[in-house]
Amino acid sequence: MLRKTLVVFCMLLALAVSGFAQETAPADTAKDTGPYQFSMDYEIAHSPVRNQARTGTCWCFSTISMLESELIRMGWEEIDLSEMFIVRKTYPLRARSYVRLHGDNIFAQGAYSHDVINQMRIYGMMPESAYSGMNIGEKRHNHGEIVSMLRGMLDAVIKRRGGKLTPRWEEAFEGVLDSYFGEVPETFQYEGKTYTPKSYLEDYLKLNPDDYIEITSFTHHPFYSQCYLEVPDNWCHYSEFYNVPLADLERICDNALKTGYSFVWGGDVSDRFFRSSKEGYAVVPQKDWEDMTRKEREQDVTEPIQEKTITQEMRQKDFDNFTTTDDHAMHVIGLAHDQTGAPFYLVKNSWGTDMKYEGRFYMSKPYFLLRGVAIMINKNALPEDIKQKLNIQ
Repeated sequence: MLRKTLVVFCMLLALAVSGFAQETAPADTAKDTGPYQFSMDYEIAHSPVRNQARTGTCWCFSTISMLESELIRMGWEEIDLSEMFIVRKTYPLRARSYVRLHGDNIFAQGAYSHDVINQMRIYGMMPESAYSGMNIGEKRHNHGEIVSMLRGMLDAVIKRRGGKLTPRWEEAFEGVLDSYFGEVPETFQYEGKTYTPKSYLEDYLKLNPDDYIEITSFTHHPFYSQCYLEVPDNWCHYSEFYNVPLADLERICDNALKTGYSFVWGGDVSDRFFRSSKEGYAVVPQKDWEDMTRKEREQDVTEPIQEKTITQEMRQKDFDNFTTTDDHAMHVIGLAHDQTGAPFYLVKNSWGTDMKYEGRFYMSKPYFLLRGVAIMINKNALPEDIKQKLNIQ
């Protein structure tokens, strides 16, 4: 308790001095050998880069990463939370929805940030040390077989070979989950004390699920209201996304990073200029890929690329024609600029560290605004005038 008190005191002192965000000195650009040299403006304290490996669980890794940063902001030392506890608890809910809709719903690995928060609210949370979800004899997560197994099982249930469903299919489903993920313990030891997942969340971490909201920006829903986001990974048909104009979305994100809050970005990473692994950046050139000549496509990038100015109409058009889809989620942890002064977001991915910036990369504002679908953020990070327009307390 004394150590935690000292940590909190030091955090508060540091925040008072820095204006609530970690405003950083220009980064050492000696390591940047490509066309971009980045300097940090603000960087949020964060946990190490994890590896979702051969799974479609970016939604969980990114949101858990944000929560780990939230704990640091609240004064905790670094805590490694269990992604697979949440993944494991999500599957039975997804299965019930799939069966009740006779298979006319998505049953896959993808989901959204609200699934982490919703399961956290129901079941609590666990540290990685208490539940790793690794019960398959491999060193890294690999969910290909289990998802095929689970979907095949549910499809067999829906066929109702016996004329009607028995009350046993859910028990069998849970048994398969336990076989692959391992049984979830009812209690566990952490720092010399015994916790349940609920008591660990409520009594130890003291994270409040009600603090976290999702925000999007599309014209087919009224602005400054809540809406249903029509994307496949929104399997539970969650309808509480706040919809704001694009300029407000940008202001929310920048304000968050400048005041000590990180957030989750969900969007499209299939763009030709999403070059996070080798080059370490994602940008939106002024000329579209299909309009480029072969020479333009193949030429080396030797200096920062001139980018488009993104409008609300461009964003809507690319969402409607499926150019922008919701295929990945990542944790945004900083605000930076390149040698021309153009702003970039520092993004923490969940694909391991074997890449240019050891699992992190820089996303330009145009890419962020055009290819993003939604964010999850602490509601206290919103500018006050936007909170009032959204009627958020």
